[in-house]
Amino acid sequence: MTLTPTTSAPDDAPWWTRAVVYQVYPRSFQDSDGDGVGDLRGILQRLDHLSALGVDVLWLSPVYASPMDDNGYDISDYQAVDPLFGTLEDLDALTAALHERGMRLVMDLVVNHTSDEHPWFVESRSSPDSPKRDWYWWRPARRGMRPGQPGAEPTNWGSFFSGPAWELDEATGEYYLHLFSRKQPDLNWENPQVREAVYAMMRWWLDRGVDGFRMDVINLVSKDVAPDGSLPDGMVHDGPYGDGSPAYTCGPRIHEFLAEMHREVFAGRPDRLLTVGEMPGVTLEDARLFTDPARREVDMVFQFEHVGLDHGPGGKFDPRPLRLTDLKASFGRWQAGLADVGWNSLYWDNHDQPRIVSRWGDDGRYRRESATALATLLHLHRGTPYVYQGEELGMTNAHFTRLDQYRDIESLRHVEQARALGSATDEQLLAGLAAMSRDNARTPVQWDSSAHAGFTTGTPWLEVPPGWTVTAEAERADPASVFHHYRRLVELRHDDPVVALGDFTMLLPDDEHVYAFTRSLGGRTLLVVVNVGGEPREVDPGVPVAGEAALVLGNYADTAPLAAGPVALRPWEAGVWRL
Repeated sequence: MTLTPTTSAPDDAPWWTRAVVYQVYPRSFQDSDGDGVGDLRGILQRLDHLSALGVDVLWLSPVYASPMDDNGYDISDYQAVDPLFGTLEDLDALTAALHERGMRLVMDLVVNHTSDEHPWFVESRSSPDSPKRDWYWWRPARRGMRPGQPGAEPTNWGSFFSGPAWELDEATGEYYLHLFSRKQPDLNWENPQVREAVYAMMRWWLDRGVDGFRMDVINLVSKDVAPDGSLPDGMVHDGPYGDGSPAYTCGPRIHEFLAEMHREVFAGRPDRLLTVGEMPGVTLEDARLFTDPARREVDMVFQFEHVGLDHGPGGKFDPRPLRLTDLKASFGRWQAGLADVGWNSLYWDNHDQPRIVSRWGDDGRYRRESATALATLLHLHRGTPYVYQGEELGMTNAHFTRLDQYRDIESLRHVEQARALGSATDEQLLAGLAAMSRDNARTPVQWDSSAHAGFTTGTPWLEVPPGWTVTAEAERADPASVFHHYRRLVELRHDDPVVALGDFTMLLPDDEHVYAFTRSLGGRTLLVVVNVGGEPREVDPGVPVAGEAALVLGNYADTAPLAAGPVALRPWEAGVWRL
């Protein structure tokens, strides 16, 4: 497929088209005080690492005050830093230090829900007559049923963290909605007072120097809470609960709400800001609307289509091998769909996904080669790449061997429910978590070869993976490492407008082993060819090569310039050539 030429010239394209974002999950990045939990001062200690990598933006997962039911995604005070991570002054110091280094700070914005310990919800649940009652979704039991009776919930929706999406409040006899944990009640965005309170909080952070927001599940804030959800056949892992997502995914007023947010929060501010919408279940058609600059909603979306390709019939904890043609079809569709309007976010890893080198690469014999091959494949697409802490080192999944080593609420609830239903053995549960648990990405960053990988002088909140060997210290010392390959990818995006803005053409769409495409802009073309596997391959990418094409970047030290004819690829070899 050949895409419509971009209309943005390199000189007037938004800054974030050439940028690379680095996500820090603060609990696991660096502990500065020996309590076993990473913190803001720890991040400050490691900014040289980000500078050496060359990234432009630090996306900071939540550090707000929180009971930590979902590791900070359950917020009890939007304008306070949790003492676990430090103080507001520490956050100000981090912001200033990033700005001094030419980097920006993007905060995680979690406004689909709060903690049940947030003062808004405490007031809301205090009485049916509370002035803040309508700040959350409260509903009586289903007609003709007693509160607390099985099936009396207002709808049959299931939550993302297992169990029903409605929780009975005994004091008032009504149910409140929580799409996630029962300690994460959903805000009612239909109430204009809620929206204004959120916008005021966002303005407060921008005035403090923050450079934008990554908006957690932001496309779920508009809801129709009336209809029951469907009960798909074979979805045993969901138990008796229905799929309510059609009623709350990109709901009826979502575009209105995001346009209002832009007007109330971002209009008139400098163009240094960045807005990223995390949007599970978003369609390509909606993504075009969300990211159309003329509509002024968000700059880019996080979509989940590609990271669901290996989910089996039992869901994410029942994984199946990836078919490369499925990945090509997904990536190719999003590249084509956002070619003339809108923008892609490019990612493999984040705090919700397992490590890509273990998931779709080879974290044993070919750890370096597969990590760099997959990085090349991703970063040469059109969009803004995101690097999750440790990804640039080739860190692997946790490889835990016991269920009691896991800490993630989603994983623990999955085990609890599966045991209650008798739907899986402990051996099957362990295999599912070993492949897909969010804890795979949350183990401490491995900085050096000292105790606990240099993350803490205390006992880490989550174990360093057994038998870990990869460290930032060793990676940075080795010119052929995963780290330095990522550094070169970042540099290439900064330096070459073809990478940032060029058209995308998929090659070899039916090949199950080699991923190939071209990027073109202003008469210049890059050819990218990646062997996605551990066997040697030889392919003809089908593009003319006049004479010899210069090598731009390869993940083998002796990757050669490209001549006409078939391309011979070693296991997990990736090359970028200028035609």
